Amino acid sequence: MYYTYVLKSNKDGKLYIGYTKNLENRLNEHNSGKIKSTKHRRPFELIYYEACMNMEDALHRETYLKSTYGHRYLRNRLKRDVT
Repeated sequence: MYYTYVLKSNKDGKLYIGYTKNLENRLNEHNSGKIKSTKHRRPFELIYYEACMNMEDALHRETYLKSTYGHRYLRNRLKRDVT
């Protein structure tokens, strides 16, 4: 099982979208500063995730969520967490 996830930075309120095989471990890596691209924006809160059957589906979903239409989808789905 793979997961596409959305994190919200408690520091700046911006979102981070990614995919992983181990969601709990990946969130811990983000919050402990092990991920170079997000270490200056921590701590993070997991606000959304989707389970996918394989890596290709998770990667495809991540790409979609990073698109204009994906941002619109997230904004509608997560009205209170996304500005």
